[in-house]
Amino acid sequence: MRKISIIGLGNVGATVAHTIVERSLCDTLFLFDKKEGLAEAEVSDLSDGLVNRSGHINIIAGNLENLDESDIIVFAPGDITILQKNNDRLLEFKYTKTCAEEWGKKIKESNFKGIIVSITNPCDVIADYLQKLTGLPKERVIGTGTILDSARMKNSLARKLNIDPNSVDGYVIAEHGNSQFVAWSQVSIATKPIYEILDRETCKKIEEETKIRAFETIKAKGYTSYGIANSTALVIEAIFQDSKTILPVSSYSENDGCYIGHPALVGRDGILSDFELVLDEEEREKWKKSVETIINTLPIK
Repeated sequence: MRKISIIGLGNVGATVAHTIVERSLCDTLFLFDKKEGLAEAEVSDLSDGLVNRSGHINIIAGNLENLDESDIIVFAPGDITILQKNNDRLLEFKYTKTCAEEWGKKIKESNFKGIIVSITNPCDVIADYLQKLTGLPKERVIGTGTILDSARMKNSLARKLNIDPNSVDGYVIAEHGNSQFVAWSQVSIATKPIYEILDRETCKKIEEETKIRAFETIKAKGYTSYGIANSTALVIEAIFQDSKTILPVSSYSENDGCYIGHPALVGRDGILSDFELVLDEEEREKWKKSVETIINTLPIK
């Protein structure tokens, strides 16, 4: 029996719940939110959407005992109004820090032995903080990292080159935030290095597009949800299927002493191994700056 708990049912958490149900990623889904009646309302709405469809998922408004039996906790509290006025995910930490502290304590006091998949911003800082607060092994706390940022980069390149984004090989790495960057030295199309296809100035423009895409969407729509829900689903699938998929998640870097977005092997036990990309000198400096940004924000070093 595959069981998932989602903590936080705002635009992102609710879309993750819908994505999990649509893709039949679990057998039982527990929903949690601080707003009175919201979990029950989402249970009702999601259940109505299951009628006359193949498959079945038990959708339940959760209680703390349900954490004990969950295989995965998706951590998704947030306050999107902060990003509607600012372009820096680090500014969410004043609010999300208290959410992590509240639920970190509850998770630690429970018998939860599964894996936390954290969406909440600032993604790397919250994943790091949750690991410290819960005491779970580092490989069992995973941030969605730069999966979404990498998807945005691939979409931008695909539009430029008129190809399928899945045909782009490469990653956005480091902080899921303003210090992120594309590791262009490792981006390729059918093994051909990207700099043999596009000039550096064009790549730089694509990188800037990638970085601001979320804020452009938030400005028009009020929030983003589908992309991060897909990113979360990819991590869940890798865990439940033990597929040993390489994803640019936020996982703990022993070399850097913090959680940060980079490729890692994900399977049934969480993070199975890390991959360090071979970066050029400019990229190494960007990586160092991003590490410093994350560490300087951590409440517990």
